[in-house]
Amino acid sequence: MKDDQTTLRQLRQRMADFVAQRQWQKYHLPKNLSMSMAIEAAELMEHFQWVAHEEADELLRDPTVRTEVADEMADVLAFLLSMANCMDLDLAEH
Repeated sequence: MKDDQTTLRQLRQRMADFVAQRQWQKYHLPKNLSMSMAIEAAELMEHFQWVAHEEADELLRDPTVRTEVADEMADVLAFLLSMANCMDLDLAEH
């Protein structure tokens, strides 16, 4: 999937399918999802915690770091999409 070829609805459906396949619906409650999102956001922040602002671009040139950052960003998005699904919330309306 590419950003310019994928809708928010498609991403939400993909996440809903992923959750359903693992029977995780009983755990996907707003409190749990918001906490998980915060945890993943903290993991993303760890990459930049002790890096000076001007060093961040250089850090992101490292393919390994770039992949790790992208993975954490995807995790945050996954929990955000799951929370939208849990709440039956149309994010594009807000």
